[in-house]
Amino acid sequence: MKILMVLTSHDRLGNTGEKTGFWLEEFAAPYYVFRDAGAEITIASPRGGQPPLDPKSHDPGAQTDWMKRFSKDEEAKRALANTVKLSAVSADDYDAVFYPGGHGPLWDLAEDSHSVALIEAMYAAGKPVALVCHAPGVLRNAKAPDGSPLVRGKAVTGFTNTEEAAVGLTDIVPFLVEDSLKENGGKFSKAEDWQPLALVDGNLITGQNPASSDAVARAVLQQLGASTVRQEARARQ
Repeated sequence: MKILMVLTSHDRLGNTGEKTGFWLEEFAAPYYVFRDAGAEITIASPRGGQPPLDPKSHDPGAQTDWMKRFSKDEEAKRALANTVKLSAVSADDYDAVFYPGGHGPLWDLAEDSHSVALIEAMYAAGKPVALVCHAPGVLRNAKAPDGSPLVRGKAVTGFTNTEEAAVGLTDIVPFLVEDSLKENGGKFSKAEDWQPLALVDGNLITGQNPASSDAVARAVLQQLGASTVRQEARARQ
């Protein structure tokens, strides 16, 4: 079981002078859900190397058990510091892809041709494509095999407009995740702000916010487990 995790390389929060990047909980929770299940994990980013961490995601008040585990895990820190370049990965080599959020992906991954091609190839192959919080925004340019927006007609979720307003960045981000998904024809659903929500529509899996990270990761494992059962059944026939 090989899972690719794709992180942002973008570290500037618009023109505010503040830093952004990926959100630690959204990396740490799925990383350990996958690792504890025995998955082989590869981490990639557009530029390779150490991806930028949103400093606010490491605040003492935001700590979770997943994050505390990561803070003591030197192996995981080394893996994170040495991400491979996204342009060097192939969808053929992985069973699933997972995109953690943070605001960074809205600037780079949403427009990255390698990211778009990867998502389209994984989706067309029937492999789980999972994204959480702001990461569903990277689907804005991805197409289904028939050329329509990949999210059209799909049950999806992501960081909501009200959650973006709550963090005061509505006018800073290049686009709003909720609006983008709706504009592309997605059937957008949401829970109350900051409450977990993970939606599965075929092999497309989306989560609303950081609290949804482990649920999205577990949904990936469920799909991979079902896929393994199907493959074993075909092998016995």
